[in-house]
Amino acid sequence: MNSLRRRLILLLVISIVGVVGLATAAVISVRGGGPPPELTVPWIAQQMELVARLLPGPIPDVLRVQFTDHPAAGKVARAETEMLNDILQRRGLDLLAIISEKPGEPGQTASVQLPDRRWAIMDVPHLKPPGREWLVLAGWISLIVAGATAVSVYFTSVLIRPLEMLEAAVSKIGSDGVLAAVPEVGSAEVKATAHALNQLSSRLRVAMESRMRLVAAAGHDLRTPMTRMRLRAEFLDEERDKWLHDLDELDRIADSAIRLVREEVNQDAVEPLDLEKMVRDISAEMVTLGHHVSIGHLDKVSVRAGALGLRRALRNLIVNAATHGKACGIDLALADRRAVLTISDNGPGIPPDLINKAFEPFFRVDPGRQQFIPGAGLGLAIAKEIIERYGGTVTLENRLGGGLAQTVVFKAV
Repeated sequence: MNSLRRRLILLLVISIVGVVGLATAAVISVRGGGPPPELTVPWIAQQMELVARLLPGPIPDVLRVQFTDHPAAGKVARAETEMLNDILQRRGLDLLAIISEKPGEPGQTASVQLPDRRWAIMDVPHLKPPGREWLVLAGWISLIVAGATAVSVYFTSVLIRPLEMLEAAVSKIGSDGVLAAVPEVGSAEVKATAHALNQLSSRLRVAMESRMRLVAAAGHDLRTPMTRMRLRAEFLDEERDKWLHDLDELDRIADSAIRLVREEVNQDAVEPLDLEKMVRDISAEMVTLGHHVSIGHLDKVSVRAGALGLRRALRNLIVNAATHGKACGIDLALADRRAVLTISDNGPGIPPDLINKAFEPFFRVDPGRQQFIPGAGLGLAIAKEIIERYGGTVTLENRLGGGLAQTVVFKAV
Protein backbone atom coordinates (compact mmCIF):
# COMPACT_ATOMS: atom_id res chain seq x y z
CA MET A 1 0.00 0.00 0.00
CA ASN A 2 2.88 2.35 -0.83
CA SER A 3 1.00 3.94 -3.72
CA LEU A 4 -0.40 7.40 -2.92
CA ARG A 5 -3.30 6.73 -5.30
CA ARG A 6 -4.32 3.57 -3.43
CA ARG A 7 -4.02 5.26 -0.07
CA LEU A 8 -6.25 8.16 -1.13
CA ILE A 9 -8.84 5.83 -2.67
CA LEU A 10 -8.89 3.65 0.44
CA LEU A 11 -9.17 6.68 2.73
CA LEU A 12 -12.06 8.18 0.75
CA VAL A 13 -13.93 4.87 0.50
CA ILE A 14 -13.57 4.20 4.26
CA SER A 15 -14.69 7.74 5.07
CA ILE A 16 -17.77 7.67 2.85
CA VAL A 17 -18.83 4.15 3.82
CA GLY A 18 -18.19 4.91 7.49
CA VAL A 19 -20.35 8.04 7.51
CA VAL A 20 -23.20 6.43 5.58
CA GLY A 21 -22.91 3.24 7.65
CA LEU A 22 -23.20 5.18 10.91
CA ALA A 23 -26.21 7.09 9.57
CA THR A 24 -27.83 3.82 8.48
CA ALA A 25 -27.20 2.23 11.88
CA ALA A 26 -28.75 5.24 13.60
CA VAL A 27 -31.86 5.03 11.41
CA ILE A 28 -32.17 1.28 12.00
CA SER A 29 -31.82 1.71 15.77
CA VAL A 30 -34.54 4.36 15.82
CA ARG A 31 -36.82 2.35 13.57
CA GLY A 32 -36.17 -0.94 15.40
CA GLY A 33 -37.75 0.41 18.61
CA GLY A 34 -41.16 0.86 16.92
CA PRO A 35 -43.42 3.87 17.36
CA PRO A 36 -43.27 5.64 20.76
CA PRO A 37 -45.89 4.77 23.43
CA GLU A 38 -47.38 8.28 23.19
CA LEU A 39 -48.75 7.28 19.78
CA THR A 40 -49.78 3.66 20.33
CA VAL A 41 -51.23 3.67 23.89
CA PRO A 42 -53.93 6.34 23.24
CA TRP A 43 -54.98 4.38 20.16
CA ILE A 44 -55.30 1.19 22.27
CA ALA A 45 -57.32 3.10 24.91
CA GLN A 46 -59.67 4.37 22.21
CA GLN A 47 -60.17 0.85 20.83
CA MET A 48 -60.80 -0.59 24.29
CA GLU A 49 -63.34 2.17 25.10
CA LEU A 50 -65.17 1.31 21.88
CA VAL A 51 -65.24 -2.39 22.80
CA ALA A 52 -66.55 -1.63 26.31
CA ARG A 53 -69.37 0.55 24.98
CA LEU A 54 -70.39 -1.99 22.31
CA LEU A 55 -70.81 -4.82 24.81
CA PRO A 56 -72.91 -6.88 25.29
CA GLY A 57 -73.65 -6.43 21.61
CA PRO A 58 -71.57 -7.89 18.77
CA ILE A 59 -67.98 -6.67 18.24
CA PRO A 60 -66.96 -5.84 14.62
CA ASP A 61 -64.14 -7.96 13.20
CA VAL A 62 -62.26 -4.82 12.21
CA LEU A 63 -61.33 -4.26 15.87
CA ARG A 64 -59.42 -7.57 16.00
CA VAL A 65 -60.14 -8.23 19.65
CA GLN A 66 -59.88 -11.61 21.36
CA PHE A 67 -61.76 -12.49 24.58
CA THR A 68 -60.21 -14.84 27.13
CA ASP A 69 -60.53 -15.65 30.82
CA HIS A 70 -57.04 -14.39 31.65
CA PRO A 71 -54.67 -11.62 30.49
CA ALA A 72 -52.03 -12.21 27.82
CA ALA A 73 -48.82 -13.85 28.95
CA GLY A 74 -45.51 -12.05 28.99
CA LYS A 75 -43.50 -9.55 30.98
CA VAL A 76 -45.53 -6.51 32.03
CA ALA A 77 -44.40 -3.18 30.51
CA ARG A 78 -44.92 -0.95 33.54
CA ALA A 79 -44.59 2.45 31.88
CA GLU A 80 -47.04 1.65 29.07
CA THR A 81 -49.42 -0.07 31.54
CA GLU A 82 -49.54 2.99 33.79
CA MET A 83 -50.10 5.24 30.77
CA LEU A 84 -53.02 3.08 29.48
CA ASN A 85 -54.76 2.91 32.91
CA ASP A 86 -54.39 6.65 33.32
CA ILE A 87 -55.98 7.33 29.89
CA LEU A 88 -58.87 4.94 30.57
CA GLN A 89 -59.59 6.58 33.94
CA ARG A 90 -59.58 10.05 32.34
CA ARG A 91 -62.09 8.76 29.80
CA GLY A 92 -64.35 7.66 32.65
CA LEU A 93 -63.73 3.90 32.36
CA ASP A 94 -63.00 1.98 35.56
CA LEU A 95 -61.17 -0.89 33.86
CA LEU A 96 -57.97 -2.76 34.68
CA ALA A 97 -55.48 -2.72 31.79
CA ILE A 98 -52.13 -4.49 31.34
CA ILE A 99 -49.58 -4.12 28.50
CA SER A 100 -47.10 -7.01 28.28
CA GLU A 101 -44.23 -8.04 25.99
CA LYS A 102 -44.93 -10.91 23.57
CA PRO A 103 -42.93 -13.98 24.60
CA GLY A 104 -40.28 -14.95 22.05
CA GLU A 105 -41.09 -12.28 19.44
CA PRO A 106 -41.04 -8.50 19.10
CA GLY A 107 -44.14 -6.49 19.93
CA GLN A 108 -46.55 -5.95 22.79
CA THR A 109 -50.08 -7.06 23.74
CA ALA A 110 -52.73 -4.99 25.59
CA SER A 111 -55.13 -6.82 27.96
CA VAL A 112 -58.20 -5.01 29.47
CA GLN A 113 -60.56 -6.61 32.02
CA LEU A 114 -64.15 -5.87 30.99
CA PRO A 115 -67.11 -5.45 33.39
CA ASP A 116 -68.24 -9.03 32.69
CA ARG A 117 -64.87 -10.24 34.09
CA ARG A 118 -63.56 -11.29 30.68
CA TRP A 119 -60.29 -10.03 29.26
CA ALA A 120 -60.14 -8.26 25.90
CA ILE A 121 -56.77 -8.78 24.24
CA MET A 122 -55.45 -6.59 21.39
CA ASP A 123 -52.05 -6.29 19.71
CA VAL A 124 -50.19 -3.01 20.17
CA PRO A 125 -49.18 -1.56 16.74
CA HIS A 126 -45.56 -2.45 15.96
CA LEU A 127 -43.52 -1.77 12.80
CA LYS A 128 -41.78 -5.00 11.86
CA PRO A 129 -38.57 -4.89 9.80
CA PRO A 130 -38.98 -5.96 6.17
CA GLY A 131 -38.41 -9.59 5.21
CA ARG A 132 -34.80 -10.59 4.48
CA GLU A 133 -33.60 -7.38 6.09
CA TRP A 134 -29.97 -8.56 6.16
CA LEU A 135 -30.08 -9.18 2.41
CA VAL A 136 -31.52 -5.72 1.85
CA LEU A 137 -28.89 -4.20 4.16
CA ALA A 138 -26.08 -6.05 2.34
CA GLY A 139 -27.33 -4.72 -1.01
CA TRP A 140 -27.54 -1.22 0.45
CA ILE A 141 -23.96 -1.36 1.76
CA SER A 142 -22.70 -2.86 -1.53
CA LEU A 143 -24.29 0.00 -3.46
CA ILE A 144 -22.64 2.51 -1.14
CA VAL A 145 -19.22 0.84 -1.52
CA ALA A 146 -19.50 0.78 -5.33
CA GLY A 147 -20.54 4.42 -5.52
CA ALA A 148 -17.90 5.53 -3.02
CA THR A 149 -15.18 3.64 -4.91
CA ALA A 150 -16.13 5.24 -8.24
CA VAL A 151 -16.20 8.72 -6.71
CA SER A 152 -12.91 8.12 -4.88
CA VAL A 153 -11.12 6.86 -8.00
CA TYR A 154 -12.22 9.91 -9.99
CA PHE A 155 -11.29 12.54 -7.41
CA THR A 156 -8.03 10.76 -6.57
CA SER A 157 -7.05 10.90 -10.24
CA VAL A 158 -7.76 14.62 -10.24
CA LEU A 159 -5.74 15.18 -7.07
CA ILE A 160 -2.61 13.30 -8.12
CA ARG A 161 -2.57 14.45 -11.74
CA PRO A 162 0.16 17.06 -11.05
CA LEU A 163 2.27 14.35 -9.36
CA GLU A 164 1.81 12.05 -12.37
CA MET A 165 2.89 14.91 -14.61
CA LEU A 166 6.05 15.35 -12.54
CA GLU A 167 6.79 11.63 -12.70
CA ALA A 168 6.25 11.51 -16.46
CA ALA A 169 8.44 14.57 -17.01
CA VAL A 170 11.28 13.21 -14.89
CA SER A 171 11.13 9.80 -16.60
CA LYS A 172 11.59 11.52 -19.99
CA ILE A 173 14.77 13.37 -19.04
CA GLY A 174 17.21 12.95 -21.89
CA SER A 175 20.87 12.09 -21.68
CA ASP A 176 21.61 15.80 -21.78
CA GLY A 177 19.75 16.26 -18.48
CA VAL A 178 16.97 18.37 -20.04
CA LEU A 179 13.27 17.75 -19.38
CA ALA A 180 10.91 17.11 -22.26
CA ALA A 181 8.26 19.77 -22.96
CA VAL A 182 5.06 19.27 -20.94
CA PRO A 183 1.66 20.32 -22.46
CA GLU A 184 0.20 23.21 -20.45
CA VAL A 185 -3.42 22.01 -20.44
CA GLY A 186 -5.92 21.08 -17.74
CA SER A 187 -6.89 22.77 -14.49
CA ALA A 188 -5.17 25.87 -13.15
CA GLU A 189 -2.95 23.81 -10.83
CA VAL A 190 -1.96 21.42 -13.62
CA LYS A 191 -1.18 24.32 -15.97
CA ALA A 192 0.94 25.99 -13.29
CA THR A 193 2.87 22.77 -12.69
CA ALA A 194 3.45 22.24 -16.42
CA HIS A 195 4.56 25.85 -16.86
CA ALA A 196 7.05 25.56 -13.99
CA LEU A 197 8.48 22.33 -15.46
CA ASN A 198 8.86 23.91 -18.90
CA GLN A 199 10.64 26.91 -17.39
CA LEU A 200 12.97 24.59 -15.48
CA SER A 201 13.66 22.65 -18.67
CA SER A 202 14.47 25.85 -20.57
CA ARG A 203 16.88 27.04 -17.88
CA LEU A 204 18.57 23.64 -17.73
CA ARG A 205 19.00 23.61 -21.50
CA VAL A 206 20.57 27.08 -21.48
CA ALA A 207 22.91 26.11 -18.62
CA MET A 208 23.96 22.84 -20.29
CA GLU A 209 24.60 24.50 -23.64
CA SER A 210 26.55 27.30 -21.97
CA ARG A 211 28.71 24.80 -20.08
CA MET A 212 29.42 22.74 -23.20
CA ARG A 213 30.27 25.85 -25.23
CA LEU A 214 32.59 27.04 -22.47
CA VAL A 215 34.48 23.75 -22.24
CA ALA A 216 34.69 23.33 -26.00
CA ALA A 217 35.83 26.93 -26.51
CA ALA A 218 38.43 26.67 -23.74
CA GLY A 219 39.80 23.43 -25.20
CA HIS A 220 39.92 24.90 -28.68
CA ASP A 221 41.45 28.23 -27.63
CA LEU A 222 44.19 26.47 -25.69
CA ARG A 223 45.58 25.02 -28.89
CA THR A 224 46.84 28.36 -30.30
CA PRO A 225 48.98 29.44 -27.30
CA MET A 226 50.21 25.88 -26.84
CA THR A 227 51.35 25.79 -30.46
CA ARG A 228 53.26 29.06 -29.99
CA MET A 229 54.80 27.79 -26.75
CA ARG A 230 55.83 24.56 -28.46
CA LEU A 231 57.61 26.53 -31.23
CA ARG A 232 59.41 28.68 -28.70
CA ALA A 233 60.41 25.65 -26.66
CA GLU A 234 62.26 24.28 -29.68
CA PHE A 235 64.76 27.15 -29.35
CA LEU A 236 65.41 26.57 -25.66
CA ASP A 237 68.56 24.83 -24.67
CA GLU A 238 67.84 24.31 -21.01
CA GLU A 239 64.79 22.45 -19.67
CA ARG A 240 63.53 21.96 -23.20
CA ASP A 241 62.22 18.47 -22.43
CA LYS A 242 60.30 19.68 -19.37
CA TRP A 243 58.59 22.38 -21.44
CA LEU A 244 57.57 19.90 -24.10
CA HIS A 245 56.33 17.45 -21.45
CA ASP A 246 54.08 20.12 -19.87
CA LEU A 247 52.79 21.12 -23.28
CA ASP A 248 51.92 17.52 -24.07
CA GLU A 249 49.91 17.34 -20.84
CA LEU A 250 48.03 20.53 -21.70
CA ASP A 251 47.32 19.13 -25.15
CA ARG A 252 45.88 15.91 -23.67
CA ILE A 253 43.69 17.89 -21.27
CA ALA A 254 42.30 20.03 -24.07
CA ASP A 255 41.62 16.98 -26.29
CA SER A 256 39.94 15.10 -23.46
CA ALA A 257 37.72 18.07 -22.57
CA ILE A 258 36.59 18.38 -26.17
CA ARG A 259 35.88 14.63 -26.38
CA LEU A 260 33.83 14.79 -23.18
CA VAL A 261 31.66 17.55 -24.59
CA ARG A 262 31.25 15.64 -27.86
CA GLU A 263 30.11 12.54 -25.97
CA GLU A 264 27.38 14.60 -24.29
CA VAL A 265 26.22 16.11 -27.58
CA ASN A 266 26.75 13.40 -30.17
CA GLN A 267 24.62 10.29 -29.73
CA ASP A 268 24.85 7.35 -32.11
CA ALA A 269 21.87 5.13 -32.86
CA VAL A 270 20.84 2.61 -30.22
CA GLU A 271 20.73 -1.00 -31.44
CA PRO A 272 21.21 -4.55 -30.12
CA LEU A 273 24.93 -5.29 -29.77
CA ASP A 274 26.79 -8.53 -29.19
CA LEU A 275 28.64 -7.55 -26.02
CA GLU A 276 30.70 -10.75 -25.92
CA LYS A 277 32.06 -10.13 -29.42
CA MET A 278 32.77 -6.46 -28.67
CA VAL A 279 34.74 -7.38 -25.55
CA ARG A 280 36.85 -9.89 -27.49
CA ASP A 281 37.58 -7.33 -30.24
CA ILE A 282 38.61 -4.63 -27.78
CA SER A 283 40.78 -7.07 -25.83
CA ALA A 284 42.59 -8.15 -28.99
CA GLU A 285 43.14 -4.51 -29.91
CA MET A 286 44.58 -3.76 -26.45
CA VAL A 287 46.96 -6.72 -26.70
CA THR A 288 48.28 -5.48 -30.06
CA LEU A 289 48.96 -2.11 -28.42
CA GLY A 290 51.08 -3.78 -25.75
CA HIS A 291 48.62 -3.87 -22.85
CA HIS A 292 48.43 -6.92 -20.60
CA VAL A 293 44.79 -7.96 -21.02
CA SER A 294 43.44 -11.46 -20.40
CA ILE A 295 39.96 -12.83 -21.06
CA GLY A 296 38.18 -15.02 -18.51
CA HIS A 297 34.69 -16.48 -18.76
CA LEU A 298 32.49 -14.68 -21.31
CA ASP A 299 28.76 -15.47 -21.63
CA LYS A 300 26.93 -14.87 -24.88
CA VAL A 301 24.81 -11.78 -24.18
CA SER A 302 23.46 -8.78 -26.12
CA VAL A 303 22.60 -5.27 -24.93
CA ARG A 304 21.01 -2.18 -26.47
CA ALA A 305 23.45 0.69 -26.92
CA GLY A 306 25.29 2.77 -29.49
CA ALA A 307 28.13 0.82 -31.06
CA LEU A 308 30.73 3.61 -31.25
CA GLY A 309 29.92 5.07 -27.84
CA LEU A 310 29.90 1.76 -25.98
CA ARG A 311 33.15 0.67 -27.64
CA ARG A 312 34.79 3.92 -26.58
CA ALA A 313 33.55 3.56 -22.99
CA LEU A 314 34.76 -0.04 -22.63
CA ARG A 315 38.08 0.82 -24.22
CA ASN A 316 38.60 3.60 -21.67
CA LEU A 317 37.83 1.26 -18.76
CA ILE A 318 40.14 -1.48 -20.05
CA VAL A 319 42.96 0.98 -20.78
CA ASN A 320 42.53 2.44 -17.29
CA ALA A 321 42.82 -1.03 -15.72
CA ALA A 322 45.71 -2.15 -17.94
CA THR A 323 47.80 0.97 -17.37
CA HIS A 324 47.11 1.96 -13.75
CA GLY A 325 46.57 -1.65 -12.66
CA LYS A 326 49.55 -3.08 -14.59
CA ALA A 327 47.38 -5.90 -16.02
CA CYS A 328 43.68 -6.70 -16.13
CA GLY A 329 41.27 -9.61 -16.58
CA ILE A 330 37.82 -9.41 -18.16
CA ASP A 331 34.76 -11.52 -17.32
CA LEU A 332 31.22 -11.30 -18.72
CA ALA A 333 28.26 -13.03 -17.05
CA LEU A 334 24.51 -13.17 -17.64
CA ALA A 335 22.59 -13.02 -14.34
CA ASP A 336 18.91 -12.16 -13.75
CA ARG A 337 18.57 -10.95 -17.35
CA ARG A 338 21.44 -8.52 -16.81
CA ALA A 339 24.82 -8.39 -18.49
CA VAL A 340 27.55 -8.00 -15.84
CA LEU A 341 30.99 -7.06 -17.19
CA THR A 342 33.83 -7.12 -14.64
CA ILE A 343 37.26 -5.63 -15.38
CA SER A 344 39.73 -6.53 -12.63
CA ASP A 345 43.30 -5.27 -12.35
CA ASN A 346 46.33 -5.97 -10.16
CA GLY A 347 47.12 -2.40 -9.18
CA PRO A 348 47.08 -0.65 -5.80
CA GLY A 349 43.39 0.25 -6.06
CA ILE A 350 41.87 3.55 -4.93
CA PRO A 351 41.75 4.79 -1.31
CA PRO A 352 38.22 4.27 0.09
CA ASP A 353 37.76 7.97 0.80
CA LEU A 354 38.50 8.83 -2.85
CA ILE A 355 36.70 6.04 -4.69
CA ASN A 356 33.46 8.07 -4.99
CA LYS A 357 35.38 10.87 -6.73
CA ALA A 358 36.98 8.63 -9.36
CA PHE A 359 34.39 9.54 -12.02
CA GLU A 360 34.85 13.28 -11.60
CA PRO A 361 36.57 15.08 -14.51
CA PHE A 362 40.36 15.46 -14.17
CA PHE A 363 40.43 13.22 -11.09
CA ARG A 364 43.77 11.75 -10.09
CA VAL A 365 44.55 9.60 -7.07
CA ASP A 366 47.96 11.28 -6.77
CA PRO A 367 47.30 14.81 -5.39
CA GLY A 368 50.62 15.96 -6.80
CA ARG A 369 49.37 15.04 -10.31
CA GLN A 370 52.69 13.48 -11.24
CA GLN A 371 52.61 12.28 -14.82
CA PHE A 372 54.05 8.79 -14.57
CA ILE A 373 51.22 7.61 -16.83
CA PRO A 374 49.91 9.82 -19.67
CA GLY A 375 46.33 10.96 -19.40
CA ALA A 376 44.11 13.90 -18.51
CA GLY A 377 41.93 12.18 -15.91
CA LEU A 378 38.80 12.15 -18.09
CA GLY A 379 38.71 8.51 -19.21
CA LEU A 380 36.42 7.31 -16.43
CA ALA A 381 34.21 10.41 -16.68
CA ILE A 382 33.69 9.83 -20.41
CA ALA A 383 33.01 6.11 -19.85
CA LYS A 384 30.44 6.85 -17.15
CA GLU A 385 28.71 9.43 -19.35
CA ILE A 386 28.36 6.95 -22.21
CA ILE A 387 27.29 3.94 -20.11
CA GLU A 388 24.61 5.81 -18.18
CA ARG A 389 23.30 7.32 -21.40
CA TYR A 390 22.38 3.83 -22.58
CA GLY A 391 20.75 2.84 -19.29
CA GLY A 392 23.71 1.03 -17.73
CA THR A 393 25.71 1.53 -14.55
CA VAL A 394 29.41 1.44 -13.75
CA THR A 395 30.86 1.04 -10.26
CA LEU A 396 34.33 0.75 -8.74
CA GLU A 397 35.30 -1.48 -5.85
CA ASN A 398 38.62 -2.43 -4.29
CA ARG A 399 39.23 -6.17 -4.44
CA LEU A 400 39.94 -8.12 -1.27
CA GLY A 401 43.14 -9.59 -2.68
CA GLY A 402 44.32 -6.25 -4.01
CA GLY A 403 43.54 -4.31 -7.14
CA LEU A 404 40.43 -2.59 -8.45
CA ALA A 405 37.26 -4.10 -9.98
CA GLN A 406 35.30 -2.03 -12.50
CA THR A 407 31.77 -3.46 -12.91
CA VAL A 408 29.49 -2.52 -15.80
CA VAL A 409 25.85 -3.65 -15.70
CA PHE A 410 23.38 -3.49 -18.60
CA LYS A 411 19.91 -4.93 -19.13
CA ALA A 412 20.26 -7.93 -21.45
CA VAL A 413 18.13 -8.27 -24.60
